[in-house]
Amino acid sequence: MKPQQLPRVPLFSSGPCAKRPGWGPAVLSDAALGRSHRSKIGKAKLADVLDRSRRILGIPYDYRIAIVPASDTGAVEMVMWSVLGARGVDMLAWESFGAGWVTDVTKQLKLEDVRVLEADYGEIVDLAQVDFSRDVVFTWNGTTSGVRVPDGDWIPSDRDGLSICDATSAAFAMDLPWHKLDAVTWSWQKVLGGEAAHGMLVLSPRAVARLESYTPPWPMPKLFRMTKGGKLNEGIFKGETINTPSMLAVEDALDTLAWAEEIGGLDALKARSGANLAAIERWVATSNWVGFLARDKTIRSSTSICLSIVDPAFRALSEADQSAAAKKLAALVEAEGAGYDIAGYRDAPPGLRIWGGATVETADVEALLPWLDWAWGEVKSDLAKAA
Repeated sequence: MKPQQLPRVPLFSSGPCAKRPGWGPAVLSDAALGRSHRSKIGKAKLADVLDRSRRILGIPYDYRIAIVPASDTGAVEMVMWSVLGARGVDMLAWESFGAGWVTDVTKQLKLEDVRVLEADYGEIVDLAQVDFSRDVVFTWNGTTSGVRVPDGDWIPSDRDGLSICDATSAAFAMDLPWHKLDAVTWSWQKVLGGEAAHGMLVLSPRAVARLESYTPPWPMPKLFRMTKGGKLNEGIFKGETINTPSMLAVEDALDTLAWAEEIGGLDALKARSGANLAAIERWVATSNWVGFLARDKTIRSSTSICLSIVDPAFRALSEADQSAAAKKLAALVEAEGAGYDIAGYRDAPPGLRIWGGATVETADVEALLPWLDWAWGEVKSDLAKAA
């Protein structure tokens, strides 16, 4: 039977993600539109984003924070182009974005001393094999695979190399051990439900020392330059952005940061995301057709929740037919207005991906799940008829 109840907010995209509960255009009414980002009010709002982010995430006061161009991707690229090459590097990849960083390092920067540790979607590399006498680049939470590192215990405090962490799907939803991380990146469009195009970059004192002591051998685009005269350009880390930011997007970020503080800060954000995963775990435990892409619970993401279809009728299909069936399932749910953008990532195994970040209400997740059961029943029926 087709379910009767629809999610109140059927938005489950993994980026841009759902806005925070209660959001409306009126929250942007105080935006500094038509004003320079270098005006007094513009600088104050940019600095407020940095200050609120530091407070909520518990970032140490000797770590620098910046708003940078081109979302999380731009932030990661800024770090890699600026600090890599000083020593060997271990590149960790278990999903598409990590694989993209590998490509950039091996085919664009063309570093010679690169060790690549890879794992399939739903799995993670053997973290005991990572060598922290070298620089290490990894994603904390794989947006396209639903896999996260279990904790920071595998990162030594007395490491020689830099730990460079793409945390875009983890920041504001998971604990990040800042003393174990030297460069951390994220974007507003993930757990904060913010708008795209702006990245966030955090640097430890060790990362700053590398920037001031090492000059890469390749030309450095203006958007990546973080030093001036051999010293860190401190203005970038006080809200003096490299390029012009959207003050409308800045206002939107401030609204969600204020909401995060009002509901209880990081602990509350983690609890909301964890509740979304728990709801899906309860459903999967009683299902005979769906499972988690990340079968190991200790590495399962609470934000990018990736599901596999395990029904034998699905498994018997070719990969192309599996992909078509998974897309049809997602399309049926979307056509009913029950859930948008839930298809798995294009490079991931055919399946579903449901965003469970803190801006998503657990009640909406719970309302979505019966629609998934119904849609799979429809797809399976069609498969049986075709056979």
